[in-house]
Amino acid sequence: MSNPFRGFYAVFAKEFLHMRRDSTAMVFALIMPLVQMTILGAAIDTNVRQVKTVVYDASGVMERAGSTEGSEQSRAFVDRFRNSDTFRVYKYVHSDQDLNAEMVSGRARVGLKIPFDFERRLLRGETAQVLVLVDGSDSSVAGQAVNVSGAIGLDESLQRMLPPNTQVPVEIRPKVMFNPDSRSPNFFLPGLMAVLLLFVTTMLTAFAIVREKERGTLEQLLITPVKPLGLMMGKLLPYFSTGLTEMTVILLFMRFIFQVPIHGDVVLLVLLAMTYIFVNLALGLLISSRANSQVEAMQLAMGIMLPSIFLSGYIFPRDTMPLIFRGVSYLVPATYMLEISRGVILRGAGLLELWRNATVLLGMGAAILMLAAYRFKRIVV
Repeated sequence: MSNPFRGFYAVFAKEFLHMRRDSTAMVFALIMPLVQMTILGAAIDTNVRQVKTVVYDASGVMERAGSTEGSEQSRAFVDRFRNSDTFRVYKYVHSDQDLNAEMVSGRARVGLKIPFDFERRLLRGETAQVLVLVDGSDSSVAGQAVNVSGAIGLDESLQRMLPPNTQVPVEIRPKVMFNPDSRSPNFFLPGLMAVLLLFVTTMLTAFAIVREKERGTLEQLLITPVKPLGLMMGKLLPYFSTGLTEMTVILLFMRFIFQVPIHGDVVLLVLLAMTYIFVNLALGLLISSRANSQVEAMQLAMGIMLPSIFLSGYIFPRDTMPLIFRGVSYLVPATYMLEISRGVILRGAGLLELWRNATVLLGMGAAILMLAAYRFKRIVV
């Protein structure tokens, strides 16, 4: 009777040696789960804290002939917001236009407006109303901001109410901007567009040069007079048109199937998104110049995509991340595309508010493309 396990040791030794040679696959198999666990465990905080807040304190303006410093009562009330750990007051403005501009640009997630008669009404025992503007494009931040601001106003009122006076001293009037109905598609789909473009464009170009290597046609390219940068651009442009087509389809589905209103200029959105598509394509080419097989290219692409999703602010607010991970998030292209897509689609932001994001993406794409061309030049040599 023959041994059913005959040849087991030989095959086992062969596969073990193959695993040792494929060091990249082993690194991703062992290291990437630890990296993802570190990001989820250390960088992700589901508790909403330190939400960027802008304040327009008009209290005391009329009483002090144009002073914009507010009143003693209003400063004490703003301090309650600052000490709550939910809000981080980063700026004071002096007009409704400036307050609205901070919200539209996305620099502020919460806007606090204290009326000019705030102190006078409190001293007379009347109700003083405070307007709290909340950015509804981020549903998790919006809900927490509304709840905490209401709790602060209620606690302030309870401390000031004296029997037999039952009138509420401080009344919080929240106003959810950009997504007043708190519809989940309005929040998730503009961000999902950035994620889908990341997957499609990066994956397409990640296999571009690897496919040439596996088919043996790369050697034919090496003996042609094509320059490395010319090769990169030739590989990139066909997929660039594919990325634009993919974006058009996503926008049509978003607008007409899921009924997500687009408050800004669609043409501006497409023009700014071109810089993001360019970065992803260049990143895919860089991966392709490094990988020796399609499996390795897939692993490298996934190693970039997953941190991009977690650190870009698509699911979890970036403001709650530790400082080191927040710094890393500025190196993630999806971070800037999220600002562009949510800014144009939900907040109606224009070029004045978003040009910096597009400039950063353009610079990233140029640097990555030059690096990919340099790596390919080394392959040629």
